[in-house]
Amino acid sequence: MTGLMQILLAGLMAVFALGAVAEVMPPDVLAKNTTNDVLRIVKQDKEIKGGNNKKILALVEEKILPNFDFRQMTQLAVGKNWSKATPEQQESLVHEFRTLLVKTYSASLSSVADYRIEFKPFKLAPNDNDVTVNTEVSKPGAPPIPIDYRMEKKDAGWKVYDVLVDNVSMVTVYRNSFNSEVRKGGVEGLLASLSRRNQPTSGKNQ
Repeated sequence: MTGLMQILLAGLMAVFALGAVAEVMPPDVLAKNTTNDVLRIVKQDKEIKGGNNKKILALVEEKILPNFDFRQMTQLAVGKNWSKATPEQQESLVHEFRTLLVKTYSASLSSVADYRIEFKPFKLAPNDNDVTVNTEVSKPGAPPIPIDYRMEKKDAGWKVYDVLVDNVSMVTVYRNSFNSEVRKGGVEGLLASLSRRNQPTSGKNQ
């Protein structure tokens, strides 16, 4: 899953580091208008390009996290086992999954400047509340990869709840892993596994 996630996360960083906006914009316009700005920040900030964890995490927290529905993503990833979790366990699952994604996303942020993103034609009907924004991500010396972002319109604007890389769903990939953990140790086993994966590791410029 490593290669898949690297491609996915590089695209995520460049396309959906959207930040807060005062009005609800169409999802494709919002992505297009911010991509160049995010790429500029990464290209110009030598510390981010050099892997400064503190600055990378700050950028992720400020620009990226507000645009994801982590509760919906967690519920989809946990799947049928979500109903087996208590409300307290559900909140813990959301927290741990969010932490895991932040950790994984941050590891790929410094490489975003190497990628080129092409947006495919997009139409938004007046009553659309659930859409897919199609893009193609490429880098020199490698074939382009289609990356599709599933987004839902919320009260606070459009939120990402799943990403498909070459038609492979991110939440489905995690669901297979999570189901295995629940079979072995129940919901508490899954939480313990996520907690272990989220343990801090030594890194550059922490």
